[in-house]
Amino acid sequence: MLTHASPEAPNMASRPFPYQCRAAAYPWDGARSIPLGLHDATSARLALRWLQERTRHITDQLDTAYARPGLHWLTDETEHERALAYMATGAGYQLTLYDDSTRYVLVVCPPGASS
Repeated sequence: MLTHASPEAPNMASRPFPYQCRAAAYPWDGARSIPLGLHDATSARLALRWLQERTRHITDQLDTAYARPGLHWLTDETEHERALAYMATGAGYQLTLYDDSTRYVLVVCPPGASS
């Protein structure tokens, strides 16, 4: 006999999200940052994937000259492996992009990393 049970909401407290990911824009003439995204990831690889997605979103909106460093970073497998190694040892990883009026900072902080 089949019975119907109401679906339970997942218990998010039991699932660890050790990697805190965030992106923000810092206008050169502004006193406050502009949040561009927050994400919690369960692994360094998922944190790197989020970092790649946000970098792609930011570079898509920049002029070509300012987008080049971010576009290069997106294809730099050696740098991605270095980022994963940093995160695996508990160190944070930061990517910073610029244009003529704003600094874009993307950060991944694993457990124990100081922000």
